[in-house]
Amino acid sequence: MKQQETVKNLSAYERSVHLHGRVWGAMALTLMLMVPIAVCVYFDAWPPLTAVFKALLGVAPLYWTVGIIEVFTFVPMLGTGGSYLGFVTGNLTNLKVPAALNAMQAAKVRAGTEEGDVISTIAIASSSIITTLIIALGVFLLGSIQPLLESPALKPAFDNILPAMFGALGVVFISKNPKIAVAPLLFMVVLFLAVPSLSSSVSVLVPVGALIAIGVARILYKKGMLNGKEGA
Repeated sequence: MKQQETVKNLSAYERSVHLHGRVWGAMALTLMLMVPIAVCVYFDAWPPLTAVFKALLGVAPLYWTVGIIEVFTFVPMLGTGGSYLGFVTGNLTNLKVPAALNAMQAAKVRAGTEEGDVISTIAIASSSIITTLIIALGVFLLGSIQPLLESPALKPAFDNILPAMFGALGVVFISKNPKIAVAPLLFMVVLFLAVPSLSSSVSVLVPVGALIAIGVARILYKKGMLNGKEGA
């Protein structure tokens, strides 16, 4: 009954996005699974099930955990259409989420609204198309541009792409909500300084930072230290 009431409360746009998102998501999952199956059929080389389960045992629990956490963390940011498209095309943390947040910031719309949903979807779709075109161009031109990409002069730039991107976004959102941002920011700085090896676990730690921010925002709100615009 509750699920039926929830569906009735959805707008026509949201119902349409959910329908097409599920259909295209199922099709994308089928195509992804068909690649290894096609390889096995073509070469008549099927791995033993015991070997498959043994390999999955070491990595699947981590991916399941990260996948579930990312859904609860990113869906409120990306909205309905952006979430379906983002989770299918991938690169959420380092590409799709920053693109969506930056687009919503530029359009002056809020996440969680229908306007924000549309802007997020357009931003993620544009990011996916541009990424695909750049990768295709890179594959065709790899031979000629490889010496340039591997030059020592460009190595520092490639090593700092993600810090530069998230640093630029961080300035915008930290300055917008400094009371809320200071706690997760300090926690992550101290954590990474104390345990540098955790830099490879960003996908797991992003939701941790989000939970800290939510907790701090609730405490500040209860104490009357937030106005209506902060936390938006």
